[in-house]
Amino acid sequence: MIEADVGEVYLDSLSFALGGCRTNLDESVAADRLVSSAEDLRYAGFEWHHRCSDDESPYDLAGKAVAPIAAAGQLAGTAAIVYATCLPLNANVGATADWERTRDVKYLMDFPGSRLQSDYELDDAVVLGLGQQACTSMLGSVRLAAALLRAEPDWDRVLCVSSDRFPPGARYEQAYNLISDGAAACVVSRVPSGFRYLAAHQITNGGLATAGDDETVGTYFSYTRRLVAETLDRAGMHAADLDWVVTQNTNERAWRILARLLNIDADRIWSPSIAEVGHVISADNVINLVALNESGKLASGQRIALVMAGFGLNWQCLILEVC
Repeated sequence: MIEADVGEVYLDSLSFALGGCRTNLDESVAADRLVSSAEDLRYAGFEWHHRCSDDESPYDLAGKAVAPIAAAGQLAGTAAIVYATCLPLNANVGATADWERTRDVKYLMDFPGSRLQSDYELDDAVVLGLGQQACTSMLGSVRLAAALLRAEPDWDRVLCVSSDRFPPGARYEQAYNLISDGAAACVVSRVPSGFRYLAAHQITNGGLATAGDDETVGTYFSYTRRLVAETLDRAGMHAADLDWVVTQNTNERAWRILARLLNIDADRIWSPSIAEVGHVISADNVINLVALNESGKLASGQRIALVMAGFGLNWQCLILEVC
C-alpha cells in the first residue's frame, strides 16, 4: 500500500442521489412550478429535473447517496460526518406537528447527521452540521473536512454529505435555473486515491443576501471570475494550468462568457448533466465530476477546478489533482 503524507488530503468515493419524480420542462410549466417559460429554460440548456415525492425526505436522499459508499466498504474508520444543507428546514428531520402539539423544541433538534451516524453504525464519528453556504455547501463541507484532518492527526477519514429538497408547493426555479432535489456524498481522507486536494477559497458578500434574481445574475460574472483567479493564486497556478473546470449547472451560455473572461478554453468547461438533472442545489459539482471520471478523459496529474455560486451570497472553488 502507498504510504500517504500526513499533510496530504484526498477526495474519493463520490456519489449522488436525485428526487424520484423525473419531470420535463413542459410538464412543470403546466403545473405552475416555474417562473420562466419552457422555451427560455431550454435555451439555457435545461430539459429535465427531479423532484421528491411528498413522502421522500432530504434524509432519504442522503441515505441513497451514502449507501453506495457504505456498500463499497469506504466508511470504515470514519472519524467525522460533515452534514451540509442549503435550506435551513432540511437540517431538521423532526416533525413540525409534534412541536406544535407539545411545544417541546426537541422536535426541532432531530438532526439528520446524527441519524446518519446511527443508521450506518459509525459509532466513533462525531457530527458537524454546515449551513448558511447555500448551493456552495458541498464544496464547503470538503474544505471543512480537509481542515479537520489537518487539525486532528488521529483522524483518517471524514464523510461529507449534502442533501436538500424543496418543500411541497415550491417553485422549482431560482435565478433562472431549473432546480432538482438531490444529495451528494464523498469521502475526504489521507488515502492517496481519487483526487488530491490542492486549494480552496470562498467569498461571501452578505450585503447581497436578499438580492433578487436579476441582481444575483448581475454579480455572477464578476465574483466568479474573482473567485477562480484568487483560488488559482492560492494554489500557485495560472488558468493555463487547469485541465478542466467542473461547474454548477447554470445557464450554459454563461460559462462560455466566463471562459473568455478567465482565458480558459471553452472545451475544458464540463457540465454535461445540465439537461438531464438541472441545478441540483449543492450536488452539481459531484454529479459532473462523476461524469468526468466515467468519461475516460481524465489522466493522472490533471488539475480540476470545481466552481459553485449560491445565495448568501457565496462563491466557492476547490482545485483538485487526479491521482
